[in-house]
Amino acid sequence: MRPSERTPEQLRTVTLETGVNRYAEGSCLVSFGHTKVLVTASIEEKVPGWMRNTGQGWVTAEYGMLPRATHTRGRREAAAGKQSGRTQEIQRLIGRSLRAVVDLKALGERQVLIDCDVIQADGGTRTASITGAWVAMASALNYLKDEGVLTTDPILDQVAAVSCGVFKNLPVLDLDYEEDSTAEADSNFVLTGAGQIVEIQATGEKRGFSRAEFDRLFELAEIGCTELFALQRAAVEAARR
Repeated sequence: MRPSERTPEQLRTVTLETGVNRYAEGSCLVSFGHTKVLVTASIEEKVPGWMRNTGQGWVTAEYGMLPRATHTRGRREAAAGKQSGRTQEIQRLIGRSLRAVVDLKALGERQVLIDCDVIQADGGTRTASITGAWVAMASALNYLKDEGVLTTDPILDQVAAVSCGVFKNLPVLDLDYEEDSTAEADSNFVLTGAGQIVEIQATGEKRGFSRAEFDRLFELAEIGCTELFALQRAAVEAARR
């Protein structure tokens, strides 16, 4: 049995609560079990300098962990004067994942800025961030459509992410910290609603893993993302009511 007593193909309890920030054009509080991330989507009517006069928009992301998101207090990166390599890698992943499902020309010369702040970490913060970021972004762009700013929906598809790993020689879905910290192998899958792959990160932590194990991890990711896509759609629909 897994420490959480979940089956191998079972997600943690996932919730996507929208409208949690009254000022942002879109927002989502995403929870994967004890992992909680506050995501906001802000619209700027301008693009980075290198994109001016291209007729295209941009989607970018920032990611950070609050000092007491983990078992012991971590120092704020702002106090250290620089972001860690891990933070930079994760926020670039979030941005890439969202841009993969956005028509930047339909967005026009404006920018969607995604902020992902980890309130509590228990494994899978990057995958939770991506899943919640799509909801926040969709809510923000729906706001622009309702205001008549956009006439065409820039969102081409959904995107969600989930972790999978080999724990005690068994491929499992959606690792919490206890599993992630001792897994023989772990991976993160970013998939679209159409079943396309945006990114796969897979690492043998304690040993290599076989093709059969990888295929099972991929299968688990597809199972998990199918559930996440349904939750995303329900959250965005609820935000419009």
